Amino acid sequence: MSPQRRVFFLRLLLNIVLDGLLAALAVGVSFWLANPAQPVPQPHLLPLGGAIAIWLIGIPFGLARLHWRYISLPDLAMLGGAALVAALMLCLLLVGAGMALPSPAFPAILALALALALTVPKLLYRLARQRSAGAEQATQTAVLVGDGASAELFLAAQRGARAAPYRVAGLLALSARHVGRRLHGLDVLGAVADAPAALARLAQKPEMLIITSTALAGDALAGLLAAAEQAGVAVKRAPSLTRLAPAEQQLELQPIAIEDLLNRRQISLDRSGMARLITGRRVAVTGAGGSIGAELARQLAGFAPSEILLLDNGEFALWQIDLEIRELHPALPCRTIIADVRAGARIASVFDTFRPDLVFHAAALKHVPIVEDNPLEGLQTNVLGTRAVADAAAASGAALMVLISTDKAVNPSSAMGASKRLAEIYCQGLDVQARRGDGGRMRCVTVRFGNVLGSTGSVVPLFRRQLAQGGPLTVTHPDMQRYFMTVREAVGLVLQASVVGSGEAAIPDGGIFVLDMGAPVKIVDLARQMIRLAGLRPEIDVQIRFTGLRPGEKLFEELFHGGEEPTPTGHPGLLMATPRLSDATEVAAALAALDSAARQGDTAGAMAILARMVPEFSKPVTLAVSPVQV
Repeated sequence: MSPQRRVFFLRLLLNIVLDGLLAALAVGVSFWLANPAQPVPQPHLLPLGGAIAIWLIGIPFGLARLHWRYISLPDLAMLGGAALVAALMLCLLLVGAGMALPSPAFPAILALALALALTVPKLLYRLARQRSAGAEQATQTAVLVGDGASAELFLAAQRGARAAPYRVAGLLALSARHVGRRLHGLDVLGAVADAPAALARLAQKPEMLIITSTALAGDALAGLLAAAEQAGVAVKRAPSLTRLAPAEQQLELQPIAIEDLLNRRQISLDRSGMARLITGRRVAVTGAGGSIGAELARQLAGFAPSEILLLDNGEFALWQIDLEIRELHPALPCRTIIADVRAGARIASVFDTFRPDLVFHAAALKHVPIVEDNPLEGLQTNVLGTRAVADAAAASGAALMVLISTDKAVNPSSAMGASKRLAEIYCQGLDVQARRGDGGRMRCVTVRFGNVLGSTGSVVPLFRRQLAQGGPLTVTHPDMQRYFMTVREAVGLVLQASVVGSGEAAIPDGGIFVLDMGAPVKIVDLARQMIRLAGLRPEIDVQIRFTGLRPGEKLFEELFHGGEEPTPTGHPGLLMATPRLSDATEVAAALAALDSAARQGDTAGAMAILARMVPEFSKPVTLAVSPVQV
């Protein structure tokens, strides 16, 4: 027998002995209380009968397996039930043997005595362990922020943790209706909305605010962070806890994620429609190693396709997402394919071999200044690569191709944005042909959205790296604004658009889906928030330095061109841009000329073709901003 098993059986035996002794004692006390003139139990062996009754009842009730240190209200209720059944058994035994009860109240006295004997020692043991642990371990004063249920889970986990360094001084509730009450022994100091006043009223300032509720986000969270910063109090988030053995869960506090500050409502997605579209079909994802492509692969894999093809030209990124998919979905056939979307023959061969039903095209060059310095590379990947993927998908019999586009394609000021707009134009043409029956049957869905928080090359990872180095955080311009969305939300809406765009709904031919990105965010405000989330003070502990607009950048991104009237789709989070269509023959000829210019290294000729096909393509007025600190 292993040492752990031996300890378990010893504890089980100890619980059995203790419960038996307590039951025997309760029987003796009951006779004394029922008839003080004759306190000795009759028959004399009846206390042993009480012990035996508890042991027998303990088998179905599982009394011996109770952990005294973690005794809970349901456990106490169960002990009370066991005591009631044991009392009933003993009284029936006495009556059945023809013996008189000590008094008419004896059954109630016996049940109460057994209940107290079984519960009170366990409660006292738990309280003693909690008090000794709290006295030894508590080194920081904290105020919990959340609702009663989440606070209860945190307190339960802290009570059972080996190291619980927080002495909880009170609770900030999500709702003002709880102010002045006590929840789980904690005074409700105030509501989150009144956090500055509530913190000011405390005689001893807490060292930390611990957010226990996942519901606190957006503007309410931002207000709490501002109040905490003013009071000089750190803010952390508790891990996600459950009611399943909370004492065994870790209480490692986590920093507030910048994503939590996006004040975005939860959108209900048509997951049954997604399942009908994806389940049992072979899907391919290009750019699968990138942020969007990898999240597409994760969410697609959750709908049980018959096979998933992961394409990318980067080995390491491809290996990472392949490993993750195989770990999460070991039964799902998954193929990794190293391929460059610009290699038309290679892409055609891959699609002809595997014949995907659905193609999600996320591969692109997306970094504006880099594409500005290497425009031919951007055109070959974003335009000619999209053509290669779309043509190969159509030729191999795919039913649907989804193009991931960008808000930078609207009134583009950069080669990257203009190249994505030309890719949109090409896919719009294919979709019009499919809808009108002029060409192949493959439908093309184009989805346009803004920046994704935390994606590769985005501003959030840059700020995190600069914070780790002590700053400064670099912002190109004080008025720079961008739309932001989490990668999970963006991909969920991409799949939603795929369902709508592949159906028979009356959407315009060549219409472009545009994700509802909410309100734009000033980059300098984002930088300040990230400094605060790191527990530092903007412009005091960490400086912000303005560096000036980079080539191809705009101060404001747009989601719709002036000629694209936004129209609702009937699905939350999705809008439709009224299409601006180009002649398919002209587009095909332009892309052929663009291909020829790119092969010859003719940058000027390629850019002239791009400007002709995307007439709104213009360079921004560069605003001179001195690299100053604020």
